Amino acid sequence: MLDTGKSIFIAIVVFSSIDVHQQKDIKMEKNETAVFGAGCFWCTEAVFERLDGVKSVMPGYAGGSKPNPTYEEVCTGKSGYAEVAEITFDSSKISYENLLNVFWECHDPTTLNRQGADEGTQYRSVIFFTDESQRSLAEKSMAAQKMFKGPIVTQVVPLIRFYKAENYHQKYYDNNANAPYCRFVIKPKLDKLKLK
Repeated sequence: MLDTGKSIFIAIVVFSSIDVHQQKDIKMEKNETAVFGAGCFWCTEAVFERLDGVKSVMPGYAGGSKPNPTYEEVCTGKSGYAEVAEITFDSSKISYENLLNVFWECHDPTTLNRQGADEGTQYRSVIFFTDESQRSLAEKSMAAQKMFKGPIVTQVVPLIRFYKAENYHQKYYDNNANAPYCRFVIKPKLDKLKLK
C-alpha cells in the first residue's frame, strides 16, 4: 500500500518540474512583429504563414490616415492605405532578416504600385518598420538586393497604425484554394518558393 504522504510529495515534485519546463519554453520564445506590403494581402498571408517560426499572419491596412478603413475605401487607391500583412514571429526560430529575404522573393519590388494584374497604390511594395532596428535592417537588406534588373521602389516607412482587414480576407487562400485567383496567382507563387 502506497503511503499517501509520499504520493502527494511525488505528485508535487512532478507538477513542479513540468511547470519549470513550461516556463523555460515560454521565456525562450521571442515574439516580434513585422508588417509588409507586397501586393495583394491574400498572397502575402499565404506565403508568410507557411514559414517555420511564424506564429500568425493577419491581413490588414497600413499607411493611410482615416481611422478604420474598409476594403472598399482602400480599393479606390485614394485612401493612402496599402494592403499589408502583420506577421507575428518567434525571432528565436526565424529572424527579421530571414523574413526580409522572403519579402524580396515573393513579389517584384521594382514595379511601382503594381503586382501582376493588381494595380493601384494599395498594392505598393512597402516595409513598415516598428523600431529603428527594423528600419536599419530593412534598408541594409534592400541595398544588398542584386537579383532585380530595375531599381527597387519599395518604401521603408514607420508603422503608425495597423488595421485588421475584414474577416472574409483572413486565411483567404486556405479557405478558397479552388478560387481562380488562388489557383492562378497564389498557388504558382507558393510553388516557386517551395511552400506547401
